[in-house]
Amino acid sequence: MTFPYNQLFTFTESVFLSIGCPPEDATLATEALLSADLRGIDSHGVARLIGYVRLWEAGRINTTPRVGVVYETPSTAVVDGDGGLGLVVAPKAMNIALEKARVAGTGWVSVKNSNHFGIAGYHAMKALAHDMIGMAMTNASPLVAPTYSLDRLLGTNPIAVAIPAGEQPDFVADFATTTAANGKLEIAQRKQLPVPEGWVQNADGSGSTDANAVKNGGALLPLGGDTGSHKGYCLGSVVDIFSAVLSGANYGPWVPPFVAFLQPPADPVGQGIGHFFGAMRVDAFRPAAEFKAHMDNWISTFRNAKAVEGRQVIIPGDPERIMAQQRLLGGIPLLDAVIQDLETVGKKFGVVL
Repeated sequence: MTFPYNQLFTFTESVFLSIGCPPEDATLATEALLSADLRGIDSHGVARLIGYVRLWEAGRINTTPRVGVVYETPSTAVVDGDGGLGLVVAPKAMNIALEKARVAGTGWVSVKNSNHFGIAGYHAMKALAHDMIGMAMTNASPLVAPTYSLDRLLGTNPIAVAIPAGEQPDFVADFATTTAANGKLEIAQRKQLPVPEGWVQNADGSGSTDANAVKNGGALLPLGGDTGSHKGYCLGSVVDIFSAVLSGANYGPWVPPFVAFLQPPADPVGQGIGHFFGAMRVDAFRPAAEFKAHMDNWISTFRNAKAVEGRQVIIPGDPERIMAQQRLLGGIPLLDAVIQDLETVGKKFGVVL
C-alpha cells in the first residue's frame, strides 16, 4: 500500500509530539526519519518508528534533551546528546560542525549519549547548501562479527559523504560497513525470504542464507566477502573509534541495542550511542565555483564510462535521488507488517494513519 509523503509526515510528527518531543524537535525528527523512506532506504524510515516509541516507553530516550557542547576548540567539539533521539541530536551536532567550518574552514564534531540517528546521508547532505563537503557516521548495536570472529563486536556502522557539484546532481555516498545493513535483513524477515550468501553467518561461523541467522546467535558480516572482509572490518572499526572512543560514548559490544526488549550492557564504558560529523568548506581548499565545475567534469566522466552490456555506470546518490523524486509524486510504499506497526502506534496515542 502506498501513502503520500505529507500523510506520513503528519502522522509521524504527531507520534513524536505524543511522546513528549517539543514541536521543533518533532518536526526535525520526522524530516530526518522520512528522508530514509523518500530515498528508498525503507529499513530506516517509518518502519523504525515503533522502535523509537518502545525505547521511549522503556525509559531509554529523553524526548526533551538539553543537547550541548561539553568540550571544544575552534574547529572541533564534543556534544552530549543527553539521551535524546538521534534524529534530533544528530542534526543539531551537524549544525555545530557547519558553523565551525564557516569560521575555521573545517568543523569536526563527535557525539556521545545519543540514540539511533536514522540514515547517515541525511546529516551529511546538510552541508551541500553551504558549498561544503559533509561527513556523517555512527556506531550501532553489536550485530557484526569481525573477520574470523564468532563474537558480535561491531555495528553496521555506516559512513556518508556528501560533495557538492555545479550543474550535475551532488555526489552522495551513504553505505553500511557490512555487506548489508541490518534493516535489509529485517525486510527479508518481514517478507519471509532468504538473504544472499555473504550477508550473515550462523552461530558456528558457517555461511547462511537464513534471514533469522542473527536472531539465532549468528552475525552480520563485514563488507568485502570471503576474501575482503578485513576491509569492511577496518572501516567499521574506524567509525566505532571516531564516533565513540573519541567522544566518550559506548563502543564495540557495549553499544546499547536498538530493540527495547534487550537491556543495555550492565557495565557500560561510555554514554549512549556515538556519532561523528565533519564539514569542510570547499573554498578552504580552492574556489567553490572552480571545484564544482571540476566535480561536474568528474561526475560526467564516470557516468558516461563505457558500461558492461545491459548495465549503466551510476554515481553515488543517483538511485536515491531518483527514488526521492518518484516517491514525492507517487507516494511511499509500505509493507503490510509496517502498516500494522504504525496502526498499533497510532491507536496508542489516538493518531490516525
